[in-house]
Amino acid sequence: MPLFFLVNMAELKNKQAYHEYFIDTKYEAGMVLLGTEVKSLREGKASFNDSYCLVQKGEIWVKSLHIAEYSHGTVNNHDPVRDRKLLLEKREIKKIESRLKEKGYTLVPLRIFFSSKGLAKMEIGLARGKKMHD
Repeated sequence: MPLFFLVNMAELKNKQAYHEYFIDTKYEAGMVLLGTEVKSLREGKASFNDSYCLVQKGEIWVKSLHIAEYSHGTVNNHDPVRDRKLLLEKREIKKIESRLKEKGYTLVPLRIFFSSKGLAKMEIGLARGKKMHD
């Protein structure tokens, strides 16, 4: 009888985003990462503190996302707070860009997870800020 083990795939959630924003629409985007970043994410070593997304020249970027350096990395380890590109279809990016031009909308990272194929993905959301009394 074979034994099966559940492997805990790292899923990191941005709980603060749900506290500070009303999330209208969610999108699933691929992430452009280096090898040591993927290994750190699998260990669950990332932080969403002060991270945000923005659209520049038809591309979506995540700023200030902290992915800790890989513990077994060499001198070729990555910069923990570098800007990372997100991969979406052009029509989705255009839709997001038009919604961001409306007053009160922002693009926030919600969670990082691994797909069934083992690819690192990020869920981002179009959100409106909550008032302090909400």
